[in-house]
Amino acid sequence: MNTAIEAGGLTKQYGSHRALDGVDLAVEAGTVLGLLGPNGAGKTTTVRTLATLLEPDAGTARVAGFDIVRQRREVRRRIGLAGQYAAVDELLTGRENLILLGRLLRLGRRGAGVRAAELLTQFELEAAADKPAKEYSGGMRRRLDLAVSLIAAPEVLFLDEPTTGLDPASRATLWRMVQDQVAQGVTVLLTTQYLEEADFLADRILVVDRGRVIAEGTSDELKRKVGGERLEVAVADAAALAQAASVLAPLAVSAPQLDERQRTLHVQLPNGMGALASAATALEYAGVGVEEFALRRPSLDDVFFHLTGELAGVPATEKAQKTEKAQKAEAAR
Repeated sequence: MNTAIEAGGLTKQYGSHRALDGVDLAVEAGTVLGLLGPNGAGKTTTVRTLATLLEPDAGTARVAGFDIVRQRREVRRRIGLAGQYAAVDELLTGRENLILLGRLLRLGRRGAGVRAAELLTQFELEAAADKPAKEYSGGMRRRLDLAVSLIAAPEVLFLDEPTTGLDPASRATLWRMVQDQVAQGVTVLLTTQYLEEADFLADRILVVDRGRVIAEGTSDELKRKVGGERLEVAVADAAALAQAASVLAPLAVSAPQLDERQRTLHVQLPNGMGALASAATALEYAGVGVEEFALRRPSLDDVFFHLTGELAGVPATEKAQKTEKAQKAEAAR
């Protein structure tokens, strides 16, 4: 396997708080690794460390074949980084933003202009190329930010929650553009809080919490950790929800989960069509009015809440938010 990113035992401490606690990961070249976790889990710290913006307190990592501490300059020549917020100069036009960075990266006046034109076309920004970035929509700014991160044609691209705040159409556009980069051989490490984003883009997924990797695998492998398909039943009358649960409980592998607001219950049944038929018969015999009766596969949402809920408690705590602020303040210094 040609590994583009590899890390072993990465550790980062902020006072008494351990932001990274022995993180191990490996990303095959030309693939996407999705990094999932609650706020304060260590996702951004992982990205900033691998991108050489932070130095680890312990552990090792290599990006594009180079050590992130001893060969920092070589790593930086081969990576692109798009953070949580569009890092573009709003007073400059889209073209000027790209040309400026191209010249800073020593592409030369002509080379920077040619590369800027290529990226403006690739990211569908030609019509707005000579407008100030402050006039761009949120989706256009994110596309420009991604274009800026690719000005030097990096081997490895770090995307830290790249679609936060975008509408569904803009998000889908950015997904397609990320896929285009991967098709050209770029390796991507993506952090996101949109689970469908990881499901759609990532070849493999790491779930982190409190600075540790708590699960790893493909989307399907992680979903299997939650269990098999579940029966979802929506009742016509909320008063019948408890009755439906009592009817299905003897047939279930585990206790039914009720959602009174949606008038639904979820229950995992033994494998086989016989169990499904028995459930339908039992509900009909009990006279429970059913509006919907369907099998549902586990989603990444189920995986996320199963892992972080059972293993780490409530994700977005006040303490986690304060820790995140402390990390940013430390990185700024």
